[in-house]
Amino acid sequence: MDEKLAKVLKGFRIEGSPVSCDRYGRGHINDTYLARTDSGAGYILQRINHRIFKDVPALMRNIAGVTAYINAKLTDSGKEALKLIPTADGQNYLHTDDGEYYRLYNFINAVSIDIPSSPRLMYLCGKGYGNFQKLLDGYPADSLSESIPRFHDTNDRFKKFVAALKADPMGRVKEVSAEIDFFLSRKGYCKKITSLIASGDMPLRVTHNDTKLNNVLIDLGRDEFAAVIDLDTVMPGSIVYDFGDGIRSGANTGAEDERDLSLVNFNMEMYKAYTRGFMEEVAPVLAPSEIENMAFGALLMTFECGMRFLTDHIEGDKYFRIHREGHNLDRARTQIKMVTEMENKINDMNEIVRYYAVENQNSRIHQD
Repeated sequence: MDEKLAKVLKGFRIEGSPVSCDRYGRGHINDTYLARTDSGAGYILQRINHRIFKDVPALMRNIAGVTAYINAKLTDSGKEALKLIPTADGQNYLHTDDGEYYRLYNFINAVSIDIPSSPRLMYLCGKGYGNFQKLLDGYPADSLSESIPRFHDTNDRFKKFVAALKADPMGRVKEVSAEIDFFLSRKGYCKKITSLIASGDMPLRVTHNDTKLNNVLIDLGRDEFAAVIDLDTVMPGSIVYDFGDGIRSGANTGAEDERDLSLVNFNMEMYKAYTRGFMEEVAPVLAPSEIENMAFGALLMTFECGMRFLTDHIEGDKYFRIHREGHNLDRARTQIKMVTEMENKINDMNEIVRYYAVENQNSRIHQD
């Protein structure tokens, strides 16, 4: 195995000596490896991208606090969760002489999915993220740092979109007037959730902020969710962001970059399955404002993501990795199609949330 990685691994409190350390997963930000030792133990080693996450100590304080809180809640439950493996001197990350940052997690033997092949898998993903929120209910959100400032501040994203239109560095604005008008005409969406939080009408919570489906590990053998991973963007925010981004990534009948928009539709069956799983876990702790804006959160996250794709296209594809000309524009158009369909179905979406919220809140009352 790579000598440098072997040396890094030996800087952590691992069981045995490392025998392998191979690339693992499909992440694009950090470098991830599956390491094994001669004792049979498995670990996930990550080299943290400190060019994206500029304050690694703050990032790791977030993760250390959240994982410790979750694991304390899960004591004697038999459920797994991410655990940070300390370094030899008891730190939660390793800073090497060449300026790199590494962290080590326990290995959880489960799978991640990009596209759910059935409502059952969508339901399990919803339960996974709902359980994550339930476990973190009560954690002081204001004690966390923003690893990426204003990550889901849609109003700030809108301002950057408008600035990109004015600058037009690649001369692309004239080619996408219909897409631009779509986002400009919906400016009113941008402040709704941030205003509710600022006024105190919606709780500030610990949120994952990157709830695409492949960040929930699924134990296929047991037919249950195993754990939530990829905690780099754990920050203060609204629970509707986490619900919404899960819907955005899982309830699309087409690929995120599908060119044939006839294949892109909002799948209400998948929406219902995810909502049922999410609410089974977290409904008893939700505030009325969260329940009433949960469906809007799905629309908002899809709107925000589409706007970010279009902004990146206009600016010359600087943020999202592309594999063909116009790739980010294709991505923006799929999100526009999804937003339009959600707008047409928002009343039904709200009714589904309310139904499962009430059902599970009543269930909790009867249990108590």
